[in-house]
Amino acid sequence: MPTSRPAAYADTSFLVRIYTPHADSGKALTWMQRASAPLPFTPFHRHELRNGIRLRVYRGEITVEQCKAAFREMDSDLEDNVLVHTSIPWTDTFREAENLAAAHTEALGIRSFDLVHVGLALTLGATEFLTFDLRQAKLAKAVGLRVKP
Repeated sequence: MPTSRPAAYADTSFLVRIYTPHADSGKALTWMQRASAPLPFTPFHRHELRNGIRLRVYRGEITVEQCKAAFREMDSDLEDNVLVHTSIPWTDTFREAENLAAAHTEALGIRSFDLVHVGLALTLGATEFLTFDLRQAKLAKAVGLRVKP
């Protein structure tokens, strides 16, 4: 777990664009090239990202070989500290997610996993939120995070 607070937190919509071809991949990759600190990478990220990449195979958007290459690239980025293994403070994260739900779901239509991502970003002390999810971006902005890319 990193000893300092991350400046940025990436959700799965951002990370999928790093590891698989997508119309917005250029924006995500440009942000990554300019980054000066590693991104936190939790077990939640690992599960949701790997499954998101597998779903792209199911939908015919990428090949099985591209999926395997994406997993290798992810592992390489963890070894090179582009991503850094980060533990999840579960109780604080779920408490924050529930507070966000109470304050914003009825107005913004936020899904549970999106609440968890924004709640985790806040719990970890991030100031930037990296996403291509429009509802999640609205929530992140509503709670004071700078939304990128």
